[in-house]
Amino acid sequence: MSSDGAGCVWSHSCGLDELVAPYALPCGEAIDARADWAARWAVTWRVDGAEVVCPVRDLALFPWERARPVRSFSWRSGQRHRPGLAFMEATGRGHGFESLAERRALTVLDFCGQVREVLSQPFSLRFFDSGRRREHVPDFLVATAGPTLLIDVRPAHLVKESDVAVFAATGRVAASAGWRYLVVTGWRDGVAGSVEALACARRPGADRLGLEEQLLAAAIGPRHFGELVEATRWPVPARSHLLRLLWRRRLAFDLVGPLRDGTWIYPVAS
Repeated sequence: MSSDGAGCVWSHSCGLDELVAPYALPCGEAIDARADWAARWAVTWRVDGAEVVCPVRDLALFPWERARPVRSFSWRSGQRHRPGLAFMEATGRGHGFESLAERRALTVLDFCGQVREVLSQPFSLRFFDSGRRREHVPDFLVATAGPTLLIDVRPAHLVKESDVAVFAATGRVAASAGWRYLVVTGWRDGVAGSVEALACARRPGADRLGLEEQLLAAAIGPRHFGELVEATRWPVPARSHLLRLLWRRRLAFDLVGPLRDGTWIYPVAS
């Protein structure tokens, strides 16, 4: 298949950078310009039920895989945000989120692959801005096959002026530890909805009818989603198996636009 279509985001080869909406990270150099900032700024982790504080200068050495969320996730009637636990195939367990936007970020991370570990609400950062002490808890710390990712999720319409300094400070801290920092303010048009549609079928399941092999055999060239499932002996259950093949990147489609019967499905070269 061709992968150079203008504006296309191919599901079998896309990465996180191709899915997230662009956001220009503010420069953090103007915040606390003193040379010893990394010694005075501190991070608080929770390990074995106790708080562990370390200066930012030592952040890269901290074994954070042992840590747990620095604050708990609570549910109560009348609250405005929507917390919960999101299952990730990459880790095989649920991870806490505090909003639907954060849940979507976990789903997209799971789809992109290369995730090895995720820690929600990983630590509390204490930093100084114009002489004022401020604190911030990032949303996710993610170990990947590449650089470690520190992520904040904030829909674009909710980003306030006070958030700019927080993002700048967090970005500086991540860079000092050799991590990559990402502020997720949204997603490219269409892609997040398509990824969530695929996620419905991501859990492993038995294929006693051999539908996935039938689908792969029928996908010898570009075919519509509906046409492909009709080419199997049992079209109704074949739909969920086709979604699973797309999630696992064994078949491909353009993530820009809704996933429906008329969507073109492409084979993927082995």
